[in-house]
Amino acid sequence: MSFYSDVILPRLCDRLIDKPHWIRYRQELLAGVAGDVLEIGAGSGLNLPHYPGAVRTITSVDPNPGMNKLLARRSKALGIRVDQRVASGEQLPWDAATFDCVVSTMTLCSIPDARRALAEVFRVLKPGGRYLFLEHGLSPEPRIQTWQHRLNWLQRLVGGGCRLDLDVRGVVQSQPFASVEIQNFYAAKTPKTHGYLSRGTATRP
Repeated sequence: MSFYSDVILPRLCDRLIDKPHWIRYRQELLAGVAGDVLEIGAGSGLNLPHYPGAVRTITSVDPNPGMNKLLARRSKALGIRVDQRVASGEQLPWDAATFDCVVSTMTLCSIPDARRALAEVFRVLKPGGRYLFLEHGLSPEPRIQTWQHRLNWLQRLVGGGCRLDLDVRGVVQSQPFASVEIQNFYAAKTPKTHGYLSRGTATRP
């Protein structure tokens, strides 16, 4: 890991997506989470304060050591126990049918093979388990799409591999979930190129 990705990027992400409107999006997404939870791409732990009391255990996975350091500090400050793993979402180190819920927020964009990561999410979910996600990606507006494609090289450079034009719906629906519910909207106070959000729930058969 470079100094930028290990030290600067984690703090930059914290500043950009720890705003009141982002807090509201997280709260709305996580309100119904329960049981044993896995969060992929957990980052610095911005979701931690918003997990409800019905959550039994929290396990996190993130390949960035700098993110994991910040998450450890945040979990200690909040008094929330987290089983942290430094690993990729494309190869999860757990048996099939381990978790009641899997959560990802602003994560899929930075995973090189997002479809493989979703296959892993599907695998580790228990029957009837739910995948809850809040992800940014490809806008339906052709003009915005054009700029997303143009800006991808810069976004990948400064965003730790993050891409602007991920087809979130297509990635989620690539797995045989029993049902997929998605709400799409633009994030407040965010450029449309970076703020087209997909928030939803996919349920394993």
